[in-house]
Amino acid sequence: MTNQTVAQKVGQFFFPAVFINDTEEHIQETERLIATHNIGGLTFFHSRASAATNYESKKKIVFNDDSYQKIKELIVRYQKCAPTPLLISIDAEWGLAMRIEKTPQYPYAITLGALPENKSNLVYEVGKQIGLDLKAAGIHYNLSPLADINNNPNNPVIGYRSFGENKEKVANFAVEYLRGMSDAGILGCLKHFPGHGNTNVDSHLGLPVLNETLDELMHNELYPFIKGIENNVDSIMIGHLAVPSLNDGKNTSATLSQNVIQHLLREQLGYDGLVISDALNMHSVSTLYPTKGQLEWEAFNAGNDVLCFAENVAEGIEEILKNATVERIEESFNRILKCKEKVGLINGTFRASGELNFDNASALNLEIAANSITKIIDNANHDVVFEAQKNNQLAKLSLYKNIENTFFNTLNSNLKSPEFAFEDLEKTTVSSIEKNLENFETIIISLFVPKAKPMNNFEIDDDILTLLSKLLQTKKCIVYVFGNPYVLPIIPNLEKASGLIEVYQDFEEFQKNAAIQLLENKNCFGKLPVIIKIQ
Repeated sequence: MTNQTVAQKVGQFFFPAVFINDTEEHIQETERLIATHNIGGLTFFHSRASAATNYESKKKIVFNDDSYQKIKELIVRYQKCAPTPLLISIDAEWGLAMRIEKTPQYPYAITLGALPENKSNLVYEVGKQIGLDLKAAGIHYNLSPLADINNNPNNPVIGYRSFGENKEKVANFAVEYLRGMSDAGILGCLKHFPGHGNTNVDSHLGLPVLNETLDELMHNELYPFIKGIENNVDSIMIGHLAVPSLNDGKNTSATLSQNVIQHLLREQLGYDGLVISDALNMHSVSTLYPTKGQLEWEAFNAGNDVLCFAENVAEGIEEILKNATVERIEESFNRILKCKEKVGLINGTFRASGELNFDNASALNLEIAANSITKIIDNANHDVVFEAQKNNQLAKLSLYKNIENTFFNTLNSNLKSPEFAFEDLEKTTVSSIEKNLENFETIIISLFVPKAKPMNNFEIDDDILTLLSKLLQTKKCIVYVFGNPYVLPIIPNLEKASGLIEVYQDFEEFQKNAAIQLLENKNCFGKLPVIIKIQ
């Protein structure tokens, strides 16, 4: 690989996006791109409709149960036509399930952030299991985890993807996750440098601005990255966000800023590992340069070694060859080479096993569920519900999932009572639920939050928020929330709940554990990873 021409070496910097569920025409186009330009790697997404910048176009994502088989076959096919072995990457923050149907899913980072510090071994295990799953498919490089400290509850894009707002915990858990992946033989990546937590704009669609000074950044946002550097993180992804204090007051995206990458990350923080851009198709940067190849050159010139989701490969190579020094090209090439050597791509020792271990994932999820569940309000929940059941005053209400859910089914072993459900406004009227609950004094409410992102109140209907408000004021309500804890402040009168338990995920293992916790009055060891004010 070292005896390549300069043009071939520059080709190694390009990691265009590829899609698991794509047309044969597009697949052949990618094969030509690989063979012609000696590109260094690929970044896999589920489908063109699922790419983040398509959110606002409302393209329908078509699910495909064969996606896992398909990605394995595509990787083999793409590697066959590659003059230099490709470094295959994917964004799998909570496992392959983030991109691929019917593959193991692990908890979101915010759920892991609820674990006590002395259970950081579970975060290591998540990193390791995700690494083994990626390896099974033939993937070498996970563009995860986030080192972002989520200290802004209005953040539309980070939120549940961050370990929380405590910088030490975010740093420690990110390092544990990386260590687990590394022990599985997979490259990791800390993102989004210099920190995307305290922003309220989605960088897929616009440019967020961080108004902190360098001193403030060093004290908070940069802390997890510094810890990652101390622990030899394989790569760091630069975020599409502006930090005017580092760029003479200008709103220059960090991805295109020598001040951020060369001066701060390389020189001040002493990082000499691989630097990868965030996806260059994201609207915060993709519209800046009308000339094809210019964006790719600007990103490389700023200090990125890998150009992720580069859309203009031929033109980008040409611009870099025209403008870059040989020394700079060699630096980036050697960093990519080092990563390929680490995962066994150059000496041919990397092997894709093909087998996914669902049992290991389930056992791990159950252990995380038992240690992350968080009690926020507890007015003797256990005694209240059993007393109400004895007096025929207990009902159960499931919101956004039918009554045949694992939480209710597990509760029913010892706590049978009438059950009601609201799935959507087409199936059930809120007034009929209200009427059904009239004669019950105590209600166990399971809220299965429809979306993880906060847009449109997490897709919770206004009528449901009104119903919850009424029930909380007139009944003894024990509320179990299966979803993002940032949903809690939008529920009116939640502070009036007799019991409030945050469960974080709706996985079977989390539902089962939540029910056992109530039935057996078990301790809750989790702690909210972000500050939440309930009303």
